[in-house]
Amino acid sequence: MVNRPTVQLKLVDADGLFYSWRWEHDLGAIQNIMVEPGRVQPALDALAEALPTPLPGETVDQALQRSLTGPLTDRGREAGLATALAASLIPFQLAMEMNALLEQGLRPHVRIQPSLSTAQVPWEALRVDEGERFVTNADVSVLPPATVRNAPERRRTAWDPDGEVVTVLDPKIPGAGRDLGSVLGDDSGLKDLGSLREVIDRDALEPRLADAARFLYVGHVTTSKHGLDARLHLSCGPGTTGRAAVVNGHRPLTAADLLLGHRPGPAAPWRMPNRVALIACESGGEVRFAEPVGLVAAAIHTGASYVTATRWTLPTDEGLRHFAPGAREATTVLPEAIRAVDGAHGAADPVAALNAWQRAKADRWEAEGRLEDSPVIWAAFATACA
Repeated sequence: MVNRPTVQLKLVDADGLFYSWRWEHDLGAIQNIMVEPGRVQPALDALAEALPTPLPGETVDQALQRSLTGPLTDRGREAGLATALAASLIPFQLAMEMNALLEQGLRPHVRIQPSLSTAQVPWEALRVDEGERFVTNADVSVLPPATVRNAPERRRTAWDPDGEVVTVLDPKIPGAGRDLGSVLGDDSGLKDLGSLREVIDRDALEPRLADAARFLYVGHVTTSKHGLDARLHLSCGPGTTGRAAVVNGHRPLTAADLLLGHRPGPAAPWRMPNRVALIACESGGEVRFAEPVGLVAAAIHTGASYVTATRWTLPTDEGLRHFAPGAREATTVLPEAIRAVDGAHGAADPVAALNAWQRAKADRWEAEGRLEDSPVIWAAFATACA
């Protein structure tokens, strides 16, 4: 038995929810089950109602108000939702296999490849027992599709713990309106990580990333009708080249730009560092598309081994103060999360390090129920490793 048993869990939507899992120390022993829609859909619908991602017909502000006055900011109601999700989504047989390992003093690593319907499930936060979350007894990461992690042309950047960290915090976006304004405010307490409101475009960023060990981005990501058009927003004016049209005076950087290059001519993929963190709304939202090739997959394809991204719209501290009951004036929830992700990416094992922070937040939420420890922030983060 290996010291860190690892299971690959894949979910597929069809007439029901199909599960397939295998332990990496015994790849030939594959378990398969199907769960009927009536068992899982009510919990998934309740989760969608609780998340700050806009529902059809909602504005961002309406979604934030709904979510930040809903179950995710109320300890009792959140416990009920997280318990229902665990009961609906965690296969009994897999739970028994994990419990057998825990009894031997072995902490498993669960690599999950979600389906479209389960793309936003915060597995780390699922409440499996009184005061215990899934992340209490297991490390959890996202398993990229085999077509991404095993692509023959995929680049792999070696990890250098002493290498450069390229940090882009809250970049100024030309022509940005309120929807693409500052996510950190005037003083976030993160000045030691980089220059707030930095002006940097794709032509300046690309060569810096090619020789870096890590990339930390905090800003805006927007989604489109397909994953390749997922957009990261920098200080790129209308004169920059790329595959997206100019929007209100700036040109977004798309996943296709990273995969194929943003300049005219032959394909020239970017070179990504070993570790990439994209702290922005739904930066990991590509799993909600039938063909999950967005910013996370593009980063993995062009060099990254670890990519931390978010599952849903990430409330800013200003949003929390405005919409969440009981929010303090000096809320610093998002800066704390940014530091946690940054610290995890500097660790030997980014997955375990980020999960340790999530575990500590879950414990404080269970004990005290403070808004600062609500899963609405910490459960949004997941790390894909390939």
